[in-house]
Amino acid sequence: MNFQLLLLTLCQGLFLTNNVTFIAINGLVGLALAPVPWMATLPVAGYVAGGAFAAPLVARHQRALGRRRAFQLGLLTAIATTALCAWAASSHQFWWLVAATVLAGYYNANAALYRFAATELVAPAFKERAISWVMAGGILGGVVGPGLASATRDALPVAFAGAYAALVGVALLSLLVMSFIRFPPLPLPNAAHPGRPLREMARQPVFIVAVAGCALGFGVMNLLMAATPIAMSQCAHPFSSTALVLEWHVLGMFVPSFFTGSLIRRFGVLRVMGAGVALNAVCIAVALSGVELEQFLVALFALGVGWNFLYVGGTTLFTEAYRPEEKTTAQAAMDSTVMATTTLTGLASGALVTTQGWTWLNLGSIVPMALAGAAIAWLALRRRRGMAAA
Repeated sequence: MNFQLLLLTLCQGLFLTNNVTFIAINGLVGLALAPVPWMATLPVAGYVAGGAFAAPLVARHQRALGRRRAFQLGLLTAIATTALCAWAASSHQFWWLVAATVLAGYYNANAALYRFAATELVAPAFKERAISWVMAGGILGGVVGPGLASATRDALPVAFAGAYAALVGVALLSLLVMSFIRFPPLPLPNAAHPGRPLREMARQPVFIVAVAGCALGFGVMNLLMAATPIAMSQCAHPFSSTALVLEWHVLGMFVPSFFTGSLIRRFGVLRVMGAGVALNAVCIAVALSGVELEQFLVALFALGVGWNFLYVGGTTLFTEAYRPEEKTTAQAAMDSTVMATTTLTGLASGALVTTQGWTWLNLGSIVPMALAGAAIAWLALRRRRGMAAA
Protein backbone atom coordinates (compact mmCIF):
# COMPACT_ATOMS: atom_id res chain seq x y z
CA MET A 1 0.00 0.00 0.00
CA ASN A 2 1.48 3.38 -1.00
CA PHE A 3 2.06 6.14 1.55
CA GLN A 4 -0.74 8.39 0.26
CA LEU A 5 -3.26 5.55 0.56
CA LEU A 6 -1.97 4.83 4.07
CA LEU A 7 -2.64 8.45 5.11
CA LEU A 8 -6.14 8.31 3.64
CA THR A 9 -6.73 5.05 5.53
CA LEU A 10 -5.77 6.85 8.75
CA CYS A 11 -8.25 9.64 7.94
CA GLN A 12 -10.92 6.99 7.39
CA GLY A 13 -10.08 5.53 10.80
CA LEU A 14 -10.44 8.91 12.48
CA PHE A 15 -13.72 9.49 10.61
CA LEU A 16 -15.06 6.18 11.91
CA THR A 17 -13.84 7.05 15.41
CA ASN A 18 -16.18 10.03 15.18
CA ASN A 19 -19.03 7.91 13.82
CA VAL A 20 -18.69 5.05 16.30
CA THR A 21 -18.56 7.47 19.22
CA PHE A 22 -21.67 9.17 17.86
CA ILE A 23 -23.41 5.80 17.59
CA ALA A 24 -22.40 4.79 21.10
CA ILE A 25 -23.63 7.96 22.78
CA ASN A 26 -26.13 9.84 20.60
CA GLY A 27 -29.02 7.51 21.35
CA LEU A 28 -28.29 7.52 25.09
CA VAL A 29 -27.86 11.30 25.29
CA GLY A 30 -30.98 11.65 23.16
CA LEU A 31 -32.89 9.33 25.52
CA ALA A 32 -31.83 11.46 28.49
CA LEU A 33 -32.78 14.78 26.87
CA ALA A 34 -35.66 13.96 24.50
CA PRO A 35 -39.16 15.21 25.40
CA VAL A 36 -40.56 11.70 24.65
CA PRO A 37 -38.68 8.37 24.43
CA TRP A 38 -39.36 7.69 20.74
CA MET A 39 -37.31 10.79 19.85
CA ALA A 40 -34.20 9.26 21.43
CA THR A 41 -32.50 8.40 18.13
CA LEU A 42 -33.24 11.74 16.46
CA PRO A 43 -29.59 12.82 16.98
CA VAL A 44 -28.52 9.58 15.22
CA ALA A 45 -30.98 10.17 12.38
CA GLY A 46 -30.03 13.85 12.21
CA TYR A 47 -26.41 12.96 11.43
CA VAL A 48 -27.29 10.83 8.41
CA ALA A 49 -30.15 13.12 7.31
CA GLY A 50 -27.70 16.01 7.29
CA GLY A 51 -25.39 13.87 5.18
CA ALA A 52 -28.15 13.10 2.68
CA PHE A 53 -29.01 16.77 2.27
CA ALA A 54 -25.34 17.80 2.11
CA ALA A 55 -24.21 15.22 -0.48
CA PRO A 56 -25.07 17.35 -3.58
CA LEU A 57 -23.39 20.38 -1.97
CA VAL A 58 -20.32 18.27 -1.18
CA ALA A 59 -20.18 17.19 -4.84
CA ARG A 60 -20.15 20.83 -5.96
CA HIS A 61 -17.42 21.66 -3.44
CA GLN A 62 -15.36 18.68 -4.62
CA ARG A 63 -15.54 19.92 -8.22
CA ALA A 64 -14.80 23.54 -7.27
CA LEU A 65 -12.11 23.02 -4.61
CA GLY A 66 -10.63 19.61 -5.44
CA ARG A 67 -10.50 16.58 -3.19
CA ARG A 68 -8.09 17.78 -0.49
CA ARG A 69 -9.54 21.24 0.15
CA ALA A 70 -13.08 19.87 0.14
CA PHE A 71 -12.09 17.17 2.62
CA GLN A 72 -10.44 19.81 4.82
CA LEU A 73 -13.65 21.86 4.75
CA GLY A 74 -15.49 18.79 5.98
CA LEU A 75 -13.05 18.40 8.87
CA LEU A 76 -13.46 22.05 9.87
CA THR A 77 -17.20 21.38 9.95
CA ALA A 78 -16.57 18.37 12.21
CA ILE A 79 -14.59 20.51 14.66
CA ALA A 80 -17.33 23.14 14.90
CA THR A 81 -20.25 20.73 15.17
CA THR A 82 -18.76 18.36 17.75
CA ALA A 83 -17.99 21.40 19.91
CA LEU A 84 -21.64 22.45 19.52
CA CYS A 85 -22.74 18.93 20.53
CA ALA A 86 -20.64 19.17 23.70
CA TRP A 87 -22.29 22.50 24.59
CA ALA A 88 -25.79 21.18 23.84
CA ALA A 89 -25.28 18.10 26.01
CA SER A 90 -23.84 20.21 28.85
CA SER A 91 -26.75 22.67 28.62
CA HIS A 92 -29.43 19.96 28.32
CA GLN A 93 -30.51 21.39 24.95
CA PHE A 94 -32.03 18.49 23.00
CA TRP A 95 -32.97 20.44 19.88
CA TRP A 96 -29.56 22.10 19.70
CA LEU A 97 -28.03 18.62 19.89
CA VAL A 98 -30.20 17.51 16.97
CA ALA A 99 -29.28 20.66 15.02
CA ALA A 100 -25.57 20.07 15.65
CA THR A 101 -25.76 16.48 14.37
CA VAL A 102 -27.65 17.61 11.25
CA LEU A 103 -24.91 20.15 10.50
CA ALA A 104 -22.27 17.48 11.18
CA GLY A 105 -23.85 15.59 8.29
CA TYR A 106 -21.73 17.70 5.93
CA TYR A 107 -18.65 15.99 7.39
CA ASN A 108 -20.40 12.63 7.10
CA ALA A 109 -21.17 13.14 3.40
CA ASN A 110 -17.71 14.56 2.75
CA ALA A 111 -15.71 11.80 4.42
CA ALA A 112 -17.94 9.10 2.88
CA LEU A 113 -16.10 9.92 -0.38
CA TYR A 114 -12.75 8.75 1.03
CA ARG A 115 -13.54 5.27 -0.33
CA PHE A 116 -13.99 6.62 -3.87
CA ALA A 117 -10.96 8.91 -3.60
CA ALA A 118 -8.88 5.85 -2.72
CA THR A 119 -9.26 4.54 -6.29
CA GLU A 120 -7.61 7.72 -7.58
CA LEU A 121 -4.41 7.03 -5.64
CA VAL A 122 -3.71 3.64 -7.28
CA ALA A 123 -3.67 2.04 -10.73
CA PRO A 124 -7.13 0.95 -12.03
CA ALA A 125 -6.26 -2.74 -11.60
CA PHE A 126 -6.03 -2.23 -7.82
CA LYS A 127 -9.29 -0.31 -7.26
CA GLU A 128 -10.99 -3.14 -5.31
CA ARG A 129 -8.08 -3.43 -2.92
CA ALA A 130 -7.78 0.35 -2.54
CA ILE A 131 -11.44 0.59 -1.50
CA SER A 132 -10.96 -2.34 0.89
CA TRP A 133 -7.80 -0.96 2.45
CA VAL A 134 -9.27 2.46 3.08
CA MET A 135 -12.38 0.86 4.55
CA ALA A 136 -10.07 -1.18 6.80
CA GLY A 137 -9.16 2.10 8.48
CA GLY A 138 -12.48 1.75 10.25
CA ILE A 139 -10.78 -0.78 12.57
CA LEU A 140 -9.28 2.23 14.32
CA GLY A 141 -12.79 3.56 14.89
CA GLY A 142 -13.93 0.18 16.17
CA VAL A 143 -11.17 0.06 18.75
CA VAL A 144 -10.92 3.73 19.71
CA GLY A 145 -14.57 4.84 19.42
CA PRO A 146 -16.17 2.73 22.18
CA GLY A 147 -13.12 3.17 24.40
CA LEU A 148 -13.18 6.93 23.85
CA ALA A 149 -16.89 7.05 24.76
CA SER A 150 -16.27 5.06 27.95
CA ALA A 151 -13.11 6.92 28.99
CA THR A 152 -14.58 10.40 28.48
CA ARG A 153 -18.14 9.64 29.63
CA ASP A 154 -17.68 11.48 32.93
CA ALA A 155 -14.88 13.86 31.92
CA LEU A 156 -17.31 16.79 32.20
CA PRO A 157 -20.13 17.26 34.73
CA VAL A 158 -22.79 16.10 32.25
CA ALA A 159 -22.53 12.49 31.01
CA PHE A 160 -20.92 12.12 27.55
CA ALA A 161 -20.33 15.86 27.03
CA GLY A 162 -16.64 15.07 27.38
CA ALA A 163 -16.90 12.48 24.58
CA TYR A 164 -18.18 15.12 22.18
CA ALA A 165 -15.35 17.44 23.25
CA ALA A 166 -12.79 14.68 22.62
CA LEU A 167 -14.04 14.38 19.03
CA VAL A 168 -12.84 17.94 18.39
CA GLY A 169 -9.30 16.63 18.95
CA VAL A 170 -9.94 13.66 16.65
CA ALA A 171 -11.01 15.98 13.82
CA LEU A 172 -7.98 18.25 14.38
CA LEU A 173 -5.64 15.26 14.03
CA SER A 174 -7.39 14.20 10.82
CA LEU A 175 -7.10 17.75 9.47
CA LEU A 176 -3.34 17.56 10.02
CA VAL A 177 -3.03 14.19 8.26
CA MET A 178 -5.16 15.33 5.32
CA SER A 179 -2.77 18.21 4.64
CA PHE A 180 -0.10 15.70 3.53
CA ILE A 181 -2.24 13.86 0.95
CA ARG A 182 -1.90 14.80 -2.73
CA PHE A 183 -4.89 13.80 -4.86
CA PRO A 184 -4.76 13.93 -8.68
CA PRO A 185 -7.03 16.56 -10.27
CA LEU A 186 -10.63 15.46 -10.73
CA PRO A 187 -11.70 14.98 -14.38
CA LEU A 188 -14.50 17.47 -14.97
CA PRO A 189 -17.21 17.58 -17.67
CA ASN A 190 -16.22 19.58 -20.77
CA ALA A 191 -17.37 20.12 -24.34
CA ALA A 192 -15.71 16.93 -25.54
CA HIS A 193 -16.89 14.83 -22.59
CA PRO A 194 -20.02 16.48 -21.15
CA GLY A 195 -21.14 13.42 -19.18
CA ARG A 196 -24.58 11.81 -19.16
CA PRO A 197 -27.53 13.13 -17.15
CA LEU A 198 -28.05 11.40 -13.81
CA ARG A 199 -31.39 9.95 -14.92
CA GLU A 200 -29.65 8.15 -17.78
CA MET A 201 -26.95 6.71 -15.51
CA ALA A 202 -29.57 5.67 -12.95
CA ARG A 203 -31.38 3.48 -15.48
CA GLN A 204 -28.43 1.09 -15.74
CA PRO A 205 -28.96 -2.25 -13.94
CA VAL A 206 -25.46 -2.03 -12.45
CA PHE A 207 -26.29 1.42 -11.00
CA ILE A 208 -29.57 0.17 -9.52
CA VAL A 209 -28.12 -2.94 -7.88
CA ALA A 210 -24.99 -1.21 -6.54
CA VAL A 211 -27.05 1.54 -4.93
CA ALA A 212 -29.63 -0.94 -3.61
CA GLY A 213 -26.93 -3.12 -2.07
CA CYS A 214 -25.20 -0.21 -0.34
CA ALA A 215 -28.39 1.59 0.73
CA LEU A 216 -30.32 -1.43 2.02
CA GLY A 217 -27.23 -2.96 3.63
CA PHE A 218 -26.38 0.32 5.36
CA GLY A 219 -30.02 0.93 6.27
CA VAL A 220 -30.48 -2.41 8.04
CA MET A 221 -27.10 -2.09 9.75
CA ASN A 222 -28.04 1.38 11.02
CA LEU A 223 -31.51 0.23 12.11
CA LEU A 224 -30.09 -2.48 14.36
CA MET A 225 -26.87 -0.77 15.45
CA ALA A 226 -28.54 2.50 16.49
CA ALA A 227 -31.07 0.58 18.57
CA THR A 228 -28.53 -1.70 20.25
CA PRO A 229 -27.44 0.68 23.07
CA ILE A 230 -31.09 1.34 23.95
CA ALA A 231 -32.09 -2.34 23.67
CA MET A 232 -29.18 -3.43 25.85
CA SER A 233 -30.04 -0.75 28.40
CA GLN A 234 -33.64 -2.02 28.45
CA CYS A 235 -32.28 -5.52 29.10
CA ALA A 236 -30.22 -4.21 32.08
CA HIS A 237 -26.82 -4.67 30.42
CA PRO A 238 -24.18 -2.17 31.69
CA PHE A 239 -22.70 0.41 29.31
CA SER A 240 -19.36 -1.46 29.40
CA SER A 241 -21.13 -4.43 27.78
CA THR A 242 -22.70 -2.14 25.19
CA ALA A 243 -19.27 -0.70 24.37
CA LEU A 244 -17.90 -4.25 23.98
CA VAL A 245 -20.70 -5.23 21.59
CA LEU A 246 -20.21 -2.08 19.51
CA GLU A 247 -16.46 -2.64 19.42
CA TRP A 248 -16.90 -6.16 18.00
CA HIS A 249 -19.58 -4.93 15.63
CA VAL A 250 -17.27 -2.30 14.18
CA LEU A 251 -14.40 -4.78 13.99
CA GLY A 252 -16.77 -7.01 12.02
CA MET A 253 -17.50 -4.06 9.75
CA PHE A 254 -13.87 -3.31 8.92
CA VAL A 255 -11.47 -6.21 9.65
CA PRO A 256 -12.80 -8.13 6.60
CA SER A 257 -11.65 -5.21 4.46
CA PHE A 258 -8.16 -6.70 4.53
CA PHE A 259 -9.43 -9.50 2.27
CA THR A 260 -12.76 -8.32 0.80
CA GLY A 261 -11.02 -6.89 -2.26
CA SER A 262 -9.24 -10.20 -2.87
CA LEU A 263 -12.52 -12.10 -2.43
CA ILE A 264 -14.17 -9.85 -5.01
CA ARG A 265 -11.39 -10.46 -7.53
CA ARG A 266 -11.53 -14.23 -6.94
CA PHE A 267 -15.27 -14.94 -6.65
CA GLY A 268 -16.87 -11.89 -8.27
CA VAL A 269 -18.57 -8.89 -6.73
CA LEU A 270 -22.12 -10.27 -6.86
CA ARG A 271 -21.22 -13.44 -4.96
CA VAL A 272 -19.54 -11.39 -2.22
CA MET A 273 -22.61 -9.16 -1.99
CA GLY A 274 -24.81 -12.26 -1.80
CA ALA A 275 -22.70 -13.52 1.11
CA GLY A 276 -23.37 -10.16 2.79
CA VAL A 277 -27.13 -10.75 2.54
CA ALA A 278 -26.67 -14.25 4.04
CA LEU A 279 -24.71 -12.86 6.99
CA ASN A 280 -27.48 -10.34 7.65
CA ALA A 281 -29.88 -13.30 7.85
CA VAL A 282 -27.57 -14.92 10.42
CA CYS A 283 -27.61 -11.70 12.45
CA ILE A 284 -31.41 -11.58 12.51
CA ALA A 285 -31.70 -15.27 13.47
CA VAL A 286 -29.25 -14.92 16.37
CA ALA A 287 -30.86 -11.68 17.59
CA LEU A 288 -34.27 -13.36 17.64
CA SER A 289 -32.92 -16.25 19.72
CA GLY A 290 -32.47 -14.19 22.92
CA VAL A 291 -31.14 -11.05 24.61
CA GLU A 292 -28.08 -12.28 26.51
CA LEU A 293 -24.75 -10.52 25.99
CA GLU A 294 -23.44 -13.36 23.82
CA GLN A 295 -26.40 -13.11 21.44
CA PHE A 296 -26.02 -9.33 21.06
CA LEU A 297 -22.29 -9.87 20.47
CA VAL A 298 -22.64 -12.58 17.79
CA ALA A 299 -25.56 -10.89 16.05
CA LEU A 300 -23.85 -7.50 15.81
CA PHE A 301 -20.57 -9.07 14.67
CA ALA A 302 -22.36 -10.95 11.85
CA LEU A 303 -24.20 -7.72 10.99
CA GLY A 304 -20.87 -5.92 10.69
CA VAL A 305 -19.31 -8.49 8.35
CA GLY A 306 -22.49 -8.60 6.26
CA TRP A 307 -22.43 -4.81 5.95
CA ASN A 308 -18.78 -4.92 4.83
CA PHE A 309 -19.48 -7.38 2.01
CA LEU A 310 -22.50 -5.39 0.82
CA TYR A 311 -20.92 -1.94 1.13
CA VAL A 312 -17.45 -2.69 -0.26
CA GLY A 313 -19.02 -4.90 -2.93
CA GLY A 314 -21.65 -2.29 -3.82
CA THR A 315 -19.02 0.46 -3.98
CA THR A 316 -16.82 -1.64 -6.24
CA LEU A 317 -19.77 -2.52 -8.49
CA PHE A 318 -20.75 1.15 -8.64
CA THR A 319 -17.43 2.15 -10.21
CA GLU A 320 -18.70 0.38 -13.37
CA ALA A 321 -21.71 2.71 -13.58
CA TYR A 322 -20.07 6.04 -14.48
CA ARG A 323 -17.39 7.63 -16.66
CA PRO A 324 -14.51 9.65 -15.14
CA GLU A 325 -16.17 13.04 -15.80
CA GLU A 326 -19.42 11.78 -14.21
CA LYS A 327 -17.94 10.58 -10.92
CA THR A 328 -18.85 13.49 -8.62
CA THR A 329 -22.46 13.51 -9.81
CA ALA A 330 -22.82 9.74 -9.59
CA GLN A 331 -21.07 9.45 -6.23
CA ALA A 332 -23.27 12.19 -4.74
CA ALA A 333 -26.38 10.35 -5.97
CA MET A 334 -25.16 7.10 -4.42
CA ASP A 335 -24.39 8.66 -1.05
CA SER A 336 -27.59 10.74 -0.98
CA THR A 337 -29.58 7.54 -1.43
CA VAL A 338 -27.58 5.66 1.19
CA MET A 339 -27.91 8.46 3.73
CA ALA A 340 -31.60 9.03 3.03
CA THR A 341 -32.17 5.33 3.70
CA THR A 342 -30.17 5.42 6.92
CA THR A 343 -32.09 8.53 7.99
CA LEU A 344 -35.36 6.62 7.71
CA THR A 345 -33.96 3.63 9.57
CA GLY A 346 -32.45 5.89 12.23
CA LEU A 347 -35.86 7.46 12.86
CA ALA A 348 -37.58 4.07 12.80
CA SER A 349 -34.96 2.57 15.10
CA GLY A 350 -35.79 4.70 18.14
CA ALA A 351 -39.53 4.49 17.56
CA LEU A 352 -39.56 0.71 17.09
CA VAL A 353 -37.20 -0.29 19.88
CA THR A 354 -38.96 1.90 22.45
CA THR A 355 -42.50 0.97 21.41
CA GLN A 356 -42.36 -2.48 19.76
CA GLY A 357 -39.14 -3.91 21.16
CA TRP A 358 -35.99 -5.59 19.88
CA THR A 359 -37.80 -8.62 18.43
CA TRP A 360 -40.04 -6.66 16.05
CA LEU A 361 -37.11 -4.49 15.04
CA ASN A 362 -35.27 -7.58 13.81
CA LEU A 363 -38.33 -9.07 12.13
CA GLY A 364 -38.76 -5.82 10.20
CA SER A 365 -35.20 -6.16 8.88
CA ILE A 366 -36.09 -9.25 6.87
CA VAL A 367 -37.94 -7.32 4.14
CA PRO A 368 -35.13 -4.95 3.03
CA MET A 369 -32.60 -7.79 3.09
CA ALA A 370 -34.91 -9.89 0.91
CA LEU A 371 -35.12 -6.98 -1.56
CA ALA A 372 -31.32 -6.65 -1.63
CA GLY A 373 -30.93 -10.36 -2.25
CA ALA A 374 -33.48 -10.27 -5.05
CA ALA A 375 -31.72 -7.33 -6.74
CA ILE A 376 -28.34 -9.09 -6.64
CA ALA A 377 -29.85 -12.32 -8.03
CA TRP A 378 -31.56 -10.33 -10.82
CA LEU A 379 -28.31 -8.74 -11.99
CA ALA A 380 -26.45 -12.06 -11.74
CA LEU A 381 -29.11 -13.68 -13.95
CA ARG A 382 -28.93 -10.82 -16.49
CA ARG A 383 -25.16 -11.17 -16.71
CA ARG A 384 -25.35 -14.94 -17.06
CA ARG A 385 -27.86 -14.60 -19.90
CA GLY A 386 -25.71 -11.93 -21.54
CA MET A 387 -22.66 -14.21 -21.42
CA ALA A 388 -24.69 -17.12 -22.83
CA ALA A 389 -25.97 -14.94 -25.68
CA ALA A 390 -22.45 -13.71 -26.44
